[in-house]
Amino acid sequence: MTSSQITALFIDVALIVTLARAGGAVARRCGQPAVIGEIVAGILLGPTLLHGSVSETVFPLAVRSELAALADVGLMLFMFALGMEFDLSAKRSVRRTSLSIATCSMVLPFAVGAGIGLWWGPGETEASKLAHLLFMGIALSVTAFPVLARIIEDRGIARTPLGQLALASAALCDIFAWTFLGVVMLICGSSAPWRLLWAVPYLILLITAVRPLLRTVMRKASRELDLVVTFVGLLASSAATEWMGLHFISGAFALGIVRANARRGLPEEADARLRQNISTLPERIFMPIYFVVAGWNVDLSALGPSQLRDLSVLLLAAMAAKFLAAAGAARLSGMPVRESAVMGALMNTRGLTELIVLTAGREMGLLDDTQYTLLVTMAVLTTMSTGPALNRLLRSSEPGGETTPPTPSAPPLPAGEPAHDAASTSHLRETQG
Repeated sequence: MTSSQITALFIDVALIVTLARAGGAVARRCGQPAVIGEIVAGILLGPTLLHGSVSETVFPLAVRSELAALADVGLMLFMFALGMEFDLSAKRSVRRTSLSIATCSMVLPFAVGAGIGLWWGPGETEASKLAHLLFMGIALSVTAFPVLARIIEDRGIARTPLGQLALASAALCDIFAWTFLGVVMLICGSSAPWRLLWAVPYLILLITAVRPLLRTVMRKASRELDLVVTFVGLLASSAATEWMGLHFISGAFALGIVRANARRGLPEEADARLRQNISTLPERIFMPIYFVVAGWNVDLSALGPSQLRDLSVLLLAAMAAKFLAAAGAARLSGMPVRESAVMGALMNTRGLTELIVLTAGREMGLLDDTQYTLLVTMAVLTTMSTGPALNRLLRSSEPGGETTPPTPSAPPLPAGEPAHDAASTSHLRETQG
C-alpha cells in the first residue's frame, strides 16, 4: 500500500467507527437496538446516497479490499463469540416447549421463503435452483439470538420463564439456520468438490482432539496463552472451512461451540476474560466496518414501484409467517394468549444474524443486488418492529400505562436448561444496545 492509501484507510476506519457509534446512539434514543443504527449508517454510506458518489469519494477503490479484509476478521471473531453462547450439553435437556417453538418458527417461514424463491425465480442450473430455494427459506426463518438477547434484557424479562423460553428457542433457531446454511454451501460446492470430503473428519478432529486441548489450556495455562492458543485455533479453523468451500464463518462458529462445551464443569472465570477480550474488538471496531462493506451492495435509491411491491409482499410474508408460527406453537404449548403474542414478536427479530446470512448468500451467487437490497431492508424493518410491538404487548393495565414485564404462566425452567440470562450475554451488549 502507498502512503496515501494507508492514510485513507485509517481515516475511513475512524469515520466508520464514529458514524456507527452515532447511529447506535440515535437508535437507542428511538427505543431500538444499537445494531439497527449501525446497520442503517452502513447502508447510508453505500450507493443509496447521491447514487454512490458519497461512497466512491469517502471509500476509494484502492482501500476497499483492505476494509473488506478487516470486516472479514471482525465477522470471524463475532461468529466465534456467538458460537461460545451455545452449550450443546444444555440443549439436550431443552424443554419441549422451546423445541416446538423453535421448530415451528423454522418450518413455516422456511416454506414461505421457498415459495418466495420460486416467485422471484432461481438460477439457471438445477443445483442453483435448489440452493436458491433453500437459501430463501433460511433467509425468512432466521432469528437473531444476540439482538433478541439484548431486547429481552432491556425489557427486564431475561430471568422470567418467558424470556428464557424465547432465548432458548432463538438459540435453537440459530443452530438450525447455520446447519441449513452449511447444507446450501455443500450444494453450491466449490472449485474443488473433493475438499468437501474433509468436512466430516474435520468435525471429528474438533470433538476428539481440539476440545480436550482447549479444556487443558483453560485449566492449566495462563490467560495470555489461552488467548493466543484460541486465536490461532480460530484462524486455522476458519481457514480450513474456507478451503473446503464451506465459508470461514462455519469454522469460526464451530470452534466457538467446541470452546463452549470444553469449558463444561469449569468455573465461569476460566474463560470470562477471554470472552470479554475476544468480543470487545469486533463489537466496537470491526463489525461497524462489516456493516459498511455490506452496505456497499444495498442501493435503496434503485427501488422502483415493482421493487416496493416485492418488498411489501416480503415484509408481510416474513412477519406473518414467523409471528403465526411462534405464537401458535406457544399457544398450543399452553401459554396464555398475550405471552404467546410476545413470543411471536420476539422471534421476528432478525438484525445482524440475517445480515450475515444474506451476505454469505450474495457471495455464493444466490442473490442479485436487488434481492439482496430487499432482504436487508426486510431484516432491518422487521427488527425495528419488535420494540413497538413489545411496548404494546407488555403494557401494564395499571394507571399511567407503564411498561412492566408480564408474569408468564409457563413453569420455570429446571436446572440444566439453557438459561441465557443477562450475565451470560453481557459480552454482546455493546453490539446490540
